[in-house]
Amino acid sequence: MNTLLWVALGAVAMMLAGWGWQRRQRNIGIVDALWALGVGSSAVVLAAGGTGALPARLALALFGGLWGLRLAWHLWRRVRGEAEDGRYAHLRAHWQGHQGWILGFFMAQALLVVLFALPFVAVAGQTEAGPGRLALAAAVWLLAVGGESLADRQLARFRADPARRGQVCRVGLWRYSRHPNYFFEWLHWFTYVVLAAGAPLGWLAWSGPLVMYVFLRWLSGVPYTEQQALRTRGEAYREYQRTTSMLFPWPPRRSAATESSS
Repeated sequence: MNTLLWVALGAVAMMLAGWGWQRRQRNIGIVDALWALGVGSSAVVLAAGGTGALPARLALALFGGLWGLRLAWHLWRRVRGEAEDGRYAHLRAHWQGHQGWILGFFMAQALLVVLFALPFVAVAGQTEAGPGRLALAAAVWLLAVGGESLADRQLARFRADPARRGQVCRVGLWRYSRHPNYFFEWLHWFTYVVLAAGAPLGWLAWSGPLVMYVFLRWLSGVPYTEQQALRTRGEAYREYQRTTSMLFPWPPRRSAATESSS
């Protein structure tokens, strides 16, 4: 738990620095990149300070660290190269630019870094780390991070095409889910459920996929993203909602227009 305290202090310091950067650049989006970097770093820190079997802790540092680094870099490139995300611009307008509210938002993200580090605490105390467990965890991680990376690249290519500006992305994985990146992000947390199975605090690893699903489904993920999409794409996005699964990939339904013309 002393190591978790260091994680918390580091997260607060990182978010304070991010808040200062946001004041100068007027871009709250940096908070997402810092959250990913903070959670990924916590996996490395907790693995180093853990008491469990070395293979489990090495897997934790590798899987958690690489996941966080990839996601943080992807988000940073968006923040650095684009205007403030519409979701955060709307939030800034709602708060009338009050820096106290924005600072509170950054500090809440620091608390979330600690919350999402709890599955890593469970893995860091794992005393059993057979090759079968490690192989299964690696397979889950590769599927999840590979799928999320693919979804991110498909969306980035779509958004970079001037001819598609203002349109709804339905290419690749986005044909089967409105949020495939969120789906694979959620799936990623089962990596640590596998690694922590049977550990003294193994039950704690379930907080990862459970809490992530709650946030994505009802709090900060899907609701904010879709509200912004409806503001900017209107009826085209409503049609996308009617025909495409929200989170879990599934073949798209036929649109009402297609059914009426058939």
